[in-house]
Amino acid sequence: MTQQLQFSIAVPGTVDPAAGEAAKADGIARAQASTSPDWATACRGAIELMARRGTPFQAADLVAEGLVDEPSHSAHWGAAFNAAAKAGLIQQHGFVRSKRRTVHGSICKEWVGTATARRAAS
Repeated sequence: MTQQLQFSIAVPGTVDPAAGEAAKADGIARAQASTSPDWATACRGAIELMARRGTPFQAADLVAEGLVDEPSHSAHWGAAFNAAAKAGLIQQHGFVRSKRRTVHGSICKEWVGTATARRAAS
């Protein structure tokens, strides 16, 4: 097993993890604020349905199954999945190539419903 070198202080010229988390939180908040309430509601319902199935999925699967349309901006996906993860509906399953044609097979997160979400389906 390879160990990653860890520094107890921020090394000049490196990324500050706290600043990175703050920027992430700001970006998610801005994406949520600019998301259509109708799309957000439809997306949340689609994520809940996929979570109850208990099989791994990504954003493209919601569109492919006709559960929700593409958002007006791709950042809205991140905000929706982040909110669902924070609510305990889904958890990260891994990283896979995106099925979305517009991103040319870039890497994206794959999600799976939590045990709590799957029990709700029973």
